[in-house]
Amino acid sequence: MGRVTGRRPVIRIGGGQVVRRPDTLVTEEPLEIRVGGQPLAVTMRTPGDDIDLVHGFLLTEGVIRGVADVQMARYCAGTDDDGQNTYNVLDVTLADGVPHPEPGVERNFYTTSSCGVCGKASIDAIRTRTAFPVADDPTVADPAVLGALPDTLRAAQRVFDRTGGLHAAGLFTPDGELRCLREDVGRHNAVDKAVGWAVRAGEVPLRGHLLLVSGRASFELTQKALMAGIPVLAAVSAPSTLAVDLAAEVGMTLVGFLRGGSMNVYSGSSRVVIPARR
Repeated sequence: MGRVTGRRPVIRIGGGQVVRRPDTLVTEEPLEIRVGGQPLAVTMRTPGDDIDLVHGFLLTEGVIRGVADVQMARYCAGTDDDGQNTYNVLDVTLADGVPHPEPGVERNFYTTSSCGVCGKASIDAIRTRTAFPVADDPTVADPAVLGALPDTLRAAQRVFDRTGGLHAAGLFTPDGELRCLREDVGRHNAVDKAVGWAVRAGEVPLRGHLLLVSGRASFELTQKALMAGIPVLAAVSAPSTLAVDLAAEVGMTLVGFLRGGSMNVYSGSSRVVIPARR
């Protein structure tokens, strides 16, 4: 939609010079997600791949289990001061027989680009049950392949090159093939967009896949990977304690600090072919 980036004036100070020039920034706008015409969530996201985002969000929040659960997803009401559609409201019609999200307070939440899901009404509400266990997934990850993934992901980040302000999530095969890359100002949105691509392609659960995220591995991202049936989650930065605990509990392989061929394996080390010591 041509709204991924925007231009803003900036004063550049450095090297003894002061220069006034336009700067390219990543766009951040709200997206209201509705189900059956009823508001479910508002997320701050980078416009683009919104249909993927909504499918991924609904799956990782336990509303749907696959593409067959969605009858239709379409943009609806929402206009700017000039009467133009903002494309910031997306309504999903679920297939017949698919239960709608309960309207109680436990479903009243919003997401931000900085922290992800906020405002859920109880601690129990942050834990979502998966339909796709990963403990028995036989995927094996070679350290040499894992070590090459960040460079592959970075090379495919076209918008990051222009803005420096986007997170990325990539779905890989065990031999390092990048199947899907999605970028967003929010790391959780990037994951939902990648998962949503798989939902729409009919490839959930994502057995035999690796998910790489460009930032840290939080509890929320680990849970999203679990909800999609992904057995291996890798991050270029650190995981949190809850992320490690959840990964260990469900049998997921969690790799952190994946940089320059080095990495920390926090759980599920049986899937990582650890080189023998010399």
